[in-house]
Amino acid sequence: MREMFHRIAPHYDFITRAFSYGMDRHWKRAGVERASLAAEPRILDLASGTGDFSALVTRNRPGAIAVAVDLTERMLRLAGQRGIRNKVCADATRLPFADGSFDGVFVGYGLRNFANLRAALGEMQRVTRPGGVLVSLDFFLPANRLLRALYLAYLYAQGAFWGILLHGRARIYTYIPDSLRSFLSIDEFTSLLGGAGYHCVETRSFILGGIGLHWAAKQ
Repeated sequence: MREMFHRIAPHYDFITRAFSYGMDRHWKRAGVERASLAAEPRILDLASGTGDFSALVTRNRPGAIAVAVDLTERMLRLAGQRGIRNKVCADATRLPFADGSFDGVFVGYGLRNFANLRAALGEMQRVTRPGGVLVSLDFFLPANRLLRALYLAYLYAQGAFWGILLHGRARIYTYIPDSLRSFLSIDEFTSLLGGAGYHCVETRSFILGGIGLHWAAKQ
């Protein structure tokens, strides 16, 4: 997984825009604007990629401190090139931070790629202060079986097209539908958050339930 993300890092932002019909930035902005954060929050941008959430939070909240964490060093180098100063290469299931270090955790398209989602949620919950927030934007399985099949087929075709065009390899971006096949629906992830120590969970769905935006508060 790390090697794959190292290879696609230069095209990562373009691909997230292409797969979302250009709506990715709007969804992330909504995630930041709706989050209940302190005046000068310290936030964790987990599975940060090139640091979209870090950039949005620091732009919208003067005085905010954002720490970008990703498993791929090349992604973090690209984040640094756009001015993200606080960068840590780490595994989501073993975060190198003290309990209650952050006012909020933001995760963009990272949930599906965590080797152990429950362990990663436990770490997110641990490093968040009581009352702090979790904001997640990710792909999910539509609850309707027909829509699910159509959505996976669309993602596969889209991924194969861009894989061939950008890398000469059809399968390089089909990791998205592949990672979704054994993943959750929006409602299932909402229930999982409730069992992981979060409450006041709010959701929005896009693309017929294929994309979900979650806000939750740590109890």
